[in-house]
Amino acid sequence: MALRPVQVNIKALDGPAVGRFWAEALGWDAYSPGVTTYVGPAGGLVWPEPVGVGIDVVPVPEAKTATKNRVHLDLATTSAAHQTELVARLKALGATPVDVGQGEVPWVVLADPEDNEFCVLEPREVYRDTGPIAAVVVDCADPQAMARFWGTATDWTLHEVTDDQAALRSAEGVGPHLEFLRTPDVRSVPDRVHLDLLPYPGDDRAAEVARLRALGATDLDLGQGDVSWTCLSDPEGHEFCVLSAP
Repeated sequence: MALRPVQVNIKALDGPAVGRFWAEALGWDAYSPGVTTYVGPAGGLVWPEPVGVGIDVVPVPEAKTATKNRVHLDLATTSAAHQTELVARLKALGATPVDVGQGEVPWVVLADPEDNEFCVLEPREVYRDTGPIAAVVVDCADPQAMARFWGTATDWTLHEVTDDQAALRSAEGVGPHLEFLRTPDVRSVPDRVHLDLLPYPGDDRAAEVARLRALGATDLDLGQGDVSWTCLSDPEGHEFCVLSAP
């Protein structure tokens, strides 16, 4: 039994507009199958995305606070020129530079039109085959503990673990990395960005949810009511959802 990360969930006041931004940013398409705006590779809506991780933008009535998100995306580039071009294109799309205390670093920190932070990385060999999203990055207090929980919760493989960071990736070696970085920040507001997980065909969602609870996940009431998914928090309080199979 295992779950697979299938999408990054982003809350937004204007879901379609934020969805269009991310589609343009990644060179993907924005699809509107219902209330949400799903961003995935061009060529028609395929869900779940068989290789990578999509983005699902969910409309909400609350704007983002000034608090930095605990989950963000790192975007991959293939050369210094590509990084420069991508940053310029993203700014033209409405992204703005952000200072999160990064200092002098080779990557560029930006925010989308609703102030969700993300990074445009300098070229790195480790991300050469990830696609446009290099990594989903999670701020946490204990990367090793997070790697244990998420490595058991999903079928992704542990690639690196130190006191300050840990990284997982699909066992097939495709798509983005899932990275946990030690940070002194603590949760003060509900998460604006989180991961959605999906059981594999034939697996029982209720049994998977029970397994996650046994690993240390706790139930989360966001006012979602009677829905087909289950909202949970990991041992450090990061929100995530377990979806139902299509």
